[in-house]
Amino acid sequence: MAVTDAPPTTLPTTRLRGWQPSPRLVRLVAFAAVIANGLIAVTGAVVRVTGSGLGCPTWPECEPGSLVPVLRDENSAVHQLIEFGNRTLTGLVLAASLGTFLLVWRSRTSPVGLVRLAAVLPLGVLFQAVWGGLTVRFGLAWWTVAPHMLISLGLLFTAVWVHERLVHAQPSANVPTLPRPLALLAWATCGVLLALCVVGTLVTAAGPHAGDESTPRLDLPVRTLAQIHADLMFAYLGLLVALGVGFVAVKAAAQLRRRMWVLVGVTLGQGVIGVTQYNLGVPEALVVLHVLGAVLLTAAAARMAFATRSRGQESVRR
Repeated sequence: MAVTDAPPTTLPTTRLRGWQPSPRLVRLVAFAAVIANGLIAVTGAVVRVTGSGLGCPTWPECEPGSLVPVLRDENSAVHQLIEFGNRTLTGLVLAASLGTFLLVWRSRTSPVGLVRLAAVLPLGVLFQAVWGGLTVRFGLAWWTVAPHMLISLGLLFTAVWVHERLVHAQPSANVPTLPRPLALLAWATCGVLLALCVVGTLVTAAGPHAGDESTPRLDLPVRTLAQIHADLMFAYLGLLVALGVGFVAVKAAAQLRRRMWVLVGVTLGQGVIGVTQYNLGVPEALVVLHVLGAVLLTAAAARMAFATRSRGQESVRR
């Protein structure tokens, strides 16, 4: 009887070695990273305004000897669940961010610069987690909490940047879509936005929502900080309007003009929320809404800044 050779078996490792993620999958996971990084900034605001920052009083455990909350009484239970929920969301942010990096790295068509940019996401989330532990260890001191928010917005900006490069990468060279002065002005507005966010965190640090009653506040007048914050908002809006007029004058691409006016609209909405919450005595719900506005503003600014150049894939990995 003739013996028939069995077909060779393909090992899972061999299949994995040759596997390439589809562009659609990479974009989908990158978009999940955008949503996750924006969402954790908003939930962080909920932790802040409800005074739940020490709902889990230890780190990396929630309670001494326990990774999950140990409910003791009704008053602390809500704070524990809010803080633990925010910590749990960090795991989802890390999964989306790490997944984005691995898929971008796995794709052989990804430019070297994009791989490095995507690597910032998981590294940033890990750093953010450690920094969150420091905020707990230092009892929610304002100088630890303020950078916590700024890091989240920075990671959101990076996540949007990665997603935009995945969606709009072109086979042509990396070329500007605007005259150099307008492109520089567009990036200058991002610098003003950064200053605006920094001062915004200082306003919170000096105000009623800097933590629970025992949390030390920033020893600066809230009214003065709020005025500086408002002045920066008006300056930022003025620069955006001037930039938008410049876009029209040079007949910039329709996509770039649309992104600019979306950014102007979000800025106006954020300004209205800010003025309203100040006049109403900074109610908790409006503070969270204001942070959501900051998230949308950061994302819109990133999308506008990205559109000032058309990025190619001349440095593709092999």
